[in-house]
Amino acid sequence: MTIIGMLHHRLDPTTVLKSYAYAAVAKAEGAQFFYFTPKSVDFEKRTIRAKVYENGQWQEKTMPFPDVIYNAGSPEKLSVSKEIIERLKEEIPFTTYSIGNKWNVMKRLKEAKEFEQYLIPSEIVKNADVFHNFIHYYKRVVFKPIDGRKGKGIYFITKAGPKNFEVRKDSTNTIYSKPQLDALLKEQLASGTFIMQPYIQSITKAGQVYDFRLHVQKNGEGKWVVTTVYPRIAPNGSIIPNINNGGFTNYLDPFLEQEFKEEAYNIRRMLEHFSLALAHHLDDIQMEKFGEVIDEIGIDVGLDQQQKIWMYEVNWRPGCPPAFYLELDVVINSIRYAMYLAKNHKPVKKKMVQQKKQSNGRQKRYCSTKKQSSGG
Repeated sequence: MTIIGMLHHRLDPTTVLKSYAYAAVAKAEGAQFFYFTPKSVDFEKRTIRAKVYENGQWQEKTMPFPDVIYNAGSPEKLSVSKEIIERLKEEIPFTTYSIGNKWNVMKRLKEAKEFEQYLIPSEIVKNADVFHNFIHYYKRVVFKPIDGRKGKGIYFITKAGPKNFEVRKDSTNTIYSKPQLDALLKEQLASGTFIMQPYIQSITKAGQVYDFRLHVQKNGEGKWVVTTVYPRIAPNGSIIPNINNGGFTNYLDPFLEQEFKEEAYNIRRMLEHFSLALAHHLDDIQMEKFGEVIDEIGIDVGLDQQQKIWMYEVNWRPGCPPAFYLELDVVINSIRYAMYLAKNHKPVKKKMVQQKKQSNGRQKRYCSTKKQSSGG
């Protein structure tokens, strides 16, 4: 029987909504499941003081080391236990690893070039002058925190004449003078790192802003599969389709048929193909750069008027839509992949090592060629 441990930063599994679903699905799939935090690990005895779901409640039990670890906690909050986690990684396969913040992911994709054509031009906002050069060129821009989540802290800024700017946050529109906008930028930049992008909109026939969430996972055979693709539609008066900001969703096929008529089938196939191709590509990059694998990503994309895909961001451990009963599909894929990884850890690790070696070899050849061509 495969033993799966769910690693989290919170002590109490009842505060982690998905923990019960994972425990239930693991049982149905014939696996033993427990929940634990880093500080409950005893390396000498190779045991963990864990929480096991039995008879309708979480009970504390001493468990042996699991065969595989599903790492579900926040990387930032788990970082205080970095040494413990690194030791666990040496002994037990982890289902996935953080792909880093959105900026790092886009940077990697840009460097790898294969998906560069789908990236919206993005820059870190170092100061107000950098921002003004950018908006002078693009006219309409998005200004957002580099680690933003759930559509929070996003500003849509449009050049409205030589000296004024229209600033939109949530559903509020305000006209700012340049000094007022500079003060806003300064205030926001003092709170963290922000990026800016030209504003590329997807708009329905009814005039509402929308995007697509593409959710892909590895399954029980270790293969990437499309869990779901669904549109997210902004409420009237808003330009943020994120569901946490009042946006809503719909089933994909009726939405595509309504918006694209006879092109609906082709667009569905294009979105599915894109999501799987990007997942494979990011997985390869993760193996080559870090010797790690990933098992799940959420990709937010828009379509312009020519039906070209533009990538807004890539999310690690994406949330589920509050509809369609997909939570169970997501959990089933996660548990089955964990069981697959427990049984196939050695060949998976071998593949990771090979990819990293090949990448290092290519890098050395590139550096050597560059040196020769520069006469060094």
